Amino acid sequence: MKIVLQRVTHASVTVDGEVSGKIDKGYLLLFGVGKEDTEDDCRRLADKIINLRIFSDENDKINLSLKDVNGSILVVPQFTLYADCRKGNRPNFRQAGSPDYANSLFEYFTEYLRSKGQHVETGIFGADMKVELLNDGPFTVILE
Repeated sequence: MKIVLQRVTHASVTVDGEVSGKIDKGYLLLFGVGKEDTEDDCRRLADKIINLRIFSDENDKINLSLKDVNGSILVVPQFTLYADCRKGNRPNFRQAGSPDYANSLFEYFTEYLRSKGQHVETGIFGADMKVELLNDGPFTVILE
């Protein structure tokens, strides 16, 4: 599992001219599933994301979590995180999970976040999405 986490002041995802997910302060997550990923990986990374302390406190120290700032999460499925560009000029995606498997873990991941009390919005799996965001910092973290 690969997740690109961006701390944002706002973010949205649009499919066919319709907004499918929109948040204010929080995290935009680009979410990729590999062949070997499991529900255990989903839970481990979701718990890490919820408790990650990368928001500034009153002393301007990165010391607050998503829960502390009452932030939201926008999760965008993105299999291209598994692009292997080492050979040639055309990426291969052999390590990406199959669409059905990846979608099931995407659904599991977002529901797990919600079960932990998080406000979660999503993109649409398999759709051509347009993502807009204002990266706060910028602060970007890669989780695997």
